[in-house]
Amino acid sequence: MDFAALDLPEPVMRGIREAGFVTATPIQEGVLPLALRGKDVAGQSQTGTGKTAAFLIAAFTRLLRSPAPQAPGGAGAPRVLIIAPTRELVVQIESDARLLGQFTPFRTLAVYGGIDYAKQREALAAGCDLLVGTPGRLIDYLKQRVWSPKHVEVLVIDEADRMFDMGFIADLRFILRRLPPHEKRQSFLFSATLSFRVLELTWEFMNNPTQITIMPQQKTVARVEQMLFHVGREEKFPVLLGFLKREGGDRILIFTNTREEARRLEDRLTRNAYETRALTGDVDQKRRLKILNDFKEGRLPVLVATDVASRGLHIEAVSHVINWDLPQDAEDYVHRIGRTARAGAGGKAVSFVDEASALYLEAIEKFIGQKIPVEWADDDLFVSEIKPTAEERRRFAEERRARFEARGGRFGDRGPRDHGRGGPERRRHEAPHHADRPPAAPPQPPSPGGAAGQGRRRRRRGGGGARPGGPSP
Repeated sequence: MDFAALDLPEPVMRGIREAGFVTATPIQEGVLPLALRGKDVAGQSQTGTGKTAAFLIAAFTRLLRSPAPQAPGGAGAPRVLIIAPTRELVVQIESDARLLGQFTPFRTLAVYGGIDYAKQREALAAGCDLLVGTPGRLIDYLKQRVWSPKHVEVLVIDEADRMFDMGFIADLRFILRRLPPHEKRQSFLFSATLSFRVLELTWEFMNNPTQITIMPQQKTVARVEQMLFHVGREEKFPVLLGFLKREGGDRILIFTNTREEARRLEDRLTRNAYETRALTGDVDQKRRLKILNDFKEGRLPVLVATDVASRGLHIEAVSHVINWDLPQDAEDYVHRIGRTARAGAGGKAVSFVDEASALYLEAIEKFIGQKIPVEWADDDLFVSEIKPTAEERRRFAEERRARFEARGGRFGDRGPRDHGRGGPERRRHEAPHHADRPPAAPPQPPSPGGAAGQGRRRRRRGGGGARPGGPSP
């Protein structure tokens, strides 16, 4: 369906053209005709299929067709409220809203934790039309009466299932109970999965919503080429280097299960000539935004991340998603590989399955309803010349020291420092040192002749020019 067939206001159409959209995606085609008629919608679709654009187009159209009341609720009274579970997703929605709404008169503002508390508070107090935020920061400013939810005309709950996973459901209900009644506003709920607990929100806080489900049988994006390598833990990094060398790619996103492993992998890749940054939950928010921006604009070719980056982020042209560790939750696998092959593009999703993560493979394949093709690593895929990290060098030194001391030596005395001067082969022929010196030879019995003979032998040794056996001079 072409967007021109929807009879959208001209400022919205200009924003759509500026964003480069021509035809609607399946979720947009299903949602927009209903939303433009004022219906509430609960939408389920694969990640990366255009859910954000769907609710933003509907929200801007409603605001343009329904001018603000003569007596607005005040400067801090937004007309559109969008709630998202993570800071990265809030920033992404704000960016899309500014792009699609650049020709409208509406002001968009995002509030989230970790950055510019006072600055965000002042901006929110000055007023906005469209407010995007995480539940915690929204409640914080709400309790301070910086903004009021009493005049919200459009509510959007994005990634609703993630709200439950991250423990935000109580905060979400706190906000929703303070909004105008559901029959006096339009509500949208979007999620990659619509579980029973998510649908409970629609029954409680929405006005008879229409449920739109796109491609329910296929969990993964169709154009993602999936594959996996069965490798040992010690083989993973050589195979990863060989794979990166073989495949190339301008934007490569690597997922790990822990922040410690993400930082370690960042160090190892950087030392092997791959410019890499790690994106984890403990990274300062300003730095997180800079890392994401560098990755989006192509200045950073490799990004290592935990699942903080697996939901809701739209990054153009991610060529490869690599699961360094298989996720423990099967749904997270779908969200991870959904970072590539977005908006109709193609991409590859590669998983490295070692002894530990093999336990999660069966659940993942059952969830996605298909077997992931296996590729066996040939010898030429292993990279042998690997530069060790500082941690690995320290570990090698400790192991070398332990081996040397186990042989009876003392580290520092003809120890590992001698490797450059002949190493063990030379030390084997060198004189022993200090405590390793063998005991002195036992004294020899006196020779015949007694002390006189010994004295004569000493005199002969000490004399100069004496003939053998002759008298002393």
